[in-house]
Amino acid sequence: MAPTMGASDSKASSPTQEAESNAVASKNHHARILHIDIVKMTRNKSSIRSVIPSGAWGLGLLSQPATPVIAAPTVQVFDINITESLVLAAQDGWCKALLQISSDYASGGITKAKATAAKVIDQAYAFEFGPVAFKPTLTTGKHTFRTTRAGALANFVGNDPSFPLDTGFALTPWRTCKVVNQVIQLSGALAITMGNVVFSDASGELTSVDKTWGFMKEPDGSVRIILHHSSLPFKP
Repeated sequence: MAPTMGASDSKASSPTQEAESNAVASKNHHARILHIDIVKMTRNKSSIRSVIPSGAWGLGLLSQPATPVIAAPTVQVFDINITESLVLAAQDGWCKALLQISSDYASGGITKAKATAAKVIDQAYAFEFGPVAFKPTLTTGKHTFRTTRAGALANFVGNDPSFPLDTGFALTPWRTCKVVNQVIQLSGALAITMGNVVFSDASGELTSVDKTWGFMKEPDGSVRIILHHSSLPFKP
């Protein structure tokens, strides 16, 4: 006769039920761990909040790196270097100015010639900044060196009682003027030239003088004469 199953035996768990029970227990275990981690994170975040300004979290300043705004720089170029082309242009301008003074004297007399010469001196020479080392060709005695604007003007057009020996070099009826350079030295804003200037007058006669010039390029870009030495060639 087969044994009869008792009440306790009828409640025994099947293998499937046992597996489901173990799965539920595992889920409960992981849920408890997750709860503990969330609590820890909340506490840590609270600690961070206590030392970081409250607005930082809301503005998202901690969630992404700040991108600096870099403005374009203001660039200034100070180019005071003199060039050979500037020097040659200044020399050519000096010759043209001399011929213009001579022409104005022929057409308008000393008044017109003197007005033109004054403009030439103000534009070509650096007297407005101080003395110029100017030694004209035909000067002597105490008036050999013309470091002032008045002395330079008298050399070009004469007619100044303070310089009685000046007859006005630019009043000669000059027709051509040519610069022949032997040396051109460039150093920063300064240039020095040495050579000859050859003139021809209305009769075609040529006059050559030895010429040394010193040019300075000013901050405004203009080129001014700061040294001018002129003399007749030596004849042994």
